[in-house]
Amino acid sequence: MSESTPSPGFHLAIDAMGGDRAPQIVVQGLEIAAERHPEARFLVIGNETELRMLFQSSKHAAACTVRHTPDVIGNDMKVAAALRMRNASMRLAIESVAEGEAAGVVSAGNSGALLALAKVVLKTLPGIDRPAMAAVTPSARGDLVMLDLGANVYCDARNLVEFAVMGDVFARSVLGLTAPTIGLLNVGSEEQKGDDRIREAAEIIRDSHIGPQFYGFIEGHDIGAGTTDVVVTDGFTGNVALKTGEGALKLIGDLLRQVFTSSLSGRLAYMLAKPGLDRLKEWIDPRRYNGAVLVGLNGVVVKSHGGTDAQGFAHAVDVAMDMVVHRFNERIREGLGRIVAAGALPKDQGKSGGPRLAAAR
Repeated sequence: MSESTPSPGFHLAIDAMGGDRAPQIVVQGLEIAAERHPEARFLVIGNETELRMLFQSSKHAAACTVRHTPDVIGNDMKVAAALRMRNASMRLAIESVAEGEAAGVVSAGNSGALLALAKVVLKTLPGIDRPAMAAVTPSARGDLVMLDLGANVYCDARNLVEFAVMGDVFARSVLGLTAPTIGLLNVGSEEQKGDDRIREAAEIIRDSHIGPQFYGFIEGHDIGAGTTDVVVTDGFTGNVALKTGEGALKLIGDLLRQVFTSSLSGRLAYMLAKPGLDRLKEWIDPRRYNGAVLVGLNGVVVKSHGGTDAQGFAHAVDVAMDMVVHRFNERIREGLGRIVAAGALPKDQGKSGGPRLAAAR
């Protein structure tokens, strides 16, 4: 483990103190991630004394450089108070990206604070009106990308078009798809359905370079069906849809547990069905989908669930590494530039109004 002043070139900065069981889970997750990404170098920011003890038994400590800070943004801290903490581990990790020391940051800390700090410190990419929160979620046809998941309650047509471009790049970078299909979440699939902003966004997307990939309008049931690889919506609707899906999966799990434990015949049936249930459990394991991304910022920002374990945190690191390696932000610039060059969007950054949601997951 290096303790010298880090030189530019870190792949990721890690907020070691964010999350319910930090820093233990963070260090354990980095151990797993370093095994998967032997070339990666991490700037780990947090309490040096605690981190030194945890890294003593790590096989990959050499991949990590520790920067000390005693300050932590608590899970329940208000955003205004978090913004005033200049030496908190989360802020220093984000600042290292802004200063060019690291290409991205991963934190399992306070969601609202991470979103606010990232927007203030990193700011949005040129031409992006608002950042969005994106994540991978399961469907009947495999994994898909959904955004926005809560960064913005209100979105206009420009925002939705930007989300479509960012979702396309996300699906290519993280899911490895060459031509991901894109759908706009609406109250119906017919062209006349929805309000003016959704119909306007659809027209712009159809006429853009991603037009051949545009499926059109989709409905709520299309998310689980996997009708498209990318689901685009405003943050209010996306957050409700995400939480509804998570609740439905939990309900199914609880009902299956009741069925297989309520009687002797049920327990016998469980033994017969166990191989298939194990595959199902692996398929919908929430740790596989840990790592929501704040897209549209000058740097990669990944939010790990605060209550995840080491495997889940490692997956969040995997997502961030994929985005760094595949030049995620550069590809967003290229895609949005093509739409602006075609005259479909104004060159100046939009000034969308409406309220915003400061904490997503």
